[in-house]
Formats: sequence, C-alpha cells, structure tokens
Amino acid sequence: MEHMYKSFEAKADSDKGTISGYFSTYDRIPDSYGDVIAPGAFTDTIKAREESGHPFPLCWNHDLDQIIGKVTSIEDTEKGPLMTADFFDTPLAQEKRKLVKEGVVYQFSFAYDVLEAGPATLEDGVKVNELKKLDLFEISIVPIPANQNAVMTDIKAGKRNSKKDADAIREAITLLQGVLGELEDTDDSEDGEDGAKANAGAKEPKQSNPKKDALLNYINNLKTED
Repeated sequence: MEHMYKSFEAKADSDKGTISGYFSTYDRIPDSYGDVIAPGAFTDTIKAREESGHPFPLCWNHDLDQIIGKVTSIEDTEKGPLMTADFFDTPLAQEKRKLVKEGVVYQFSFAYDVLEAGPATLEDGVKVNELKKLDLFEISIVPIPANQNAVMTDIKAGKRNSKKDADAIREAITLLQGVLGELEDTDDSEDGEDGAKANAGAKEPKQSNPKKDALLNYINNLKTED
C-alpha cells in the first residue's frame, strides 16, 4: 500500500460538524516521482464503497486508531474527487474538528493502492507515469505535510519514498531540540576557582557543552538529508 499526499484546503462547518474539499485533483502536473492521476481513477473504488454500504473512514494523520469521522459522499468531478465527511460526536473527533475550524490544520491526504498505471506523455512532451485506477482505503486530515509548495503537496510514502522515515526525522528533530533547550553550557573551572571568582565578582565565560554541540550537528545533518 502506498500513500499519496496532496495539500488542499479543508473547510469545517461549525454548525453541522462537516468537512469538505478535494482530496486529490486530476491536474496534469506530475509530482516529484513523475506521476499524474488520470480522470476517473477513483470511479470504481468510490462505486464499490457506495454499493457496500460501508463509508470510507475519515482518519487523523492516517492513524486507524484515530478514526474521527466518516465520508458521507464523494463527487467525482472534472477537477477531482470532492468529498464531504461528518465528524463523530466524540472528544477526539471534536478536538480535531476544532483544529480544522481554527485553520491550524487544513490539508487532506489519502491512502491507496495502485491497480492500474502506465507511461504517458503530457502536452509539453514530458514523460510521466499515469495512475489510471486506484483502490482508495481512507482519507485523512493531516497536520504536517511531508512536502509543500505554494499550491499543493505531492509526496508519496511507500515502496519508493518512506513517509515513516520522514516522520521519524521530524520527531527526532523535535525531541533533540527539546533536549538542547535543557542542556546547560559547561564551565571547566575548578570549584575553588569558582568560589574565588564569585567572591571577586567576576565570572569566566562558559564553554560550549560537547553534548549540546554533538546534538546540534546531528540535527543539522538530519535537516540536510531531509
């Protein structure tokens, strides 16, 4: 299973507890892996779900332990699949809904499997891999896009690109920054000298903490690799 991530505005209705928006588009702009999604790629999977009577889950950040709602409808438009979902009346769902309502989180993402794909050539001659038929598993609201530009996010996590790795790096960076904030700089002077300097009202500048420097270098390396 692969995950595709696209950035689209998610609007929450403050009265009805609903959310709607395009979780993908059929634009012919290839992502960083040279993929485009063909119009109608979701048609069969949407129809199958409708016929089964089991709606797609609305998840938080692709966590199936955090299903916060259900997709009530998907209209497969010329632009792309336009979905509407209802938030559950649970503390977790309403907490996430508030984040969307406040505009703190505003992006959709979806999990899928590729059923049919093949090479294609765009009007400008660019060669791409066209995803022609997809099996949709769930739609998520995501707080942190893996990659973004002014319009949308196009990142895949699966066999060719690991979102788990990217998330692990971000988590490591966050944790390391917290550790750095707690580490004190060192002072390599002796206790007796410290006392004398304190009595004299003068203090030598503290030297950099080796552990702090090492962690800082590690963070910089992670950012470079990301």
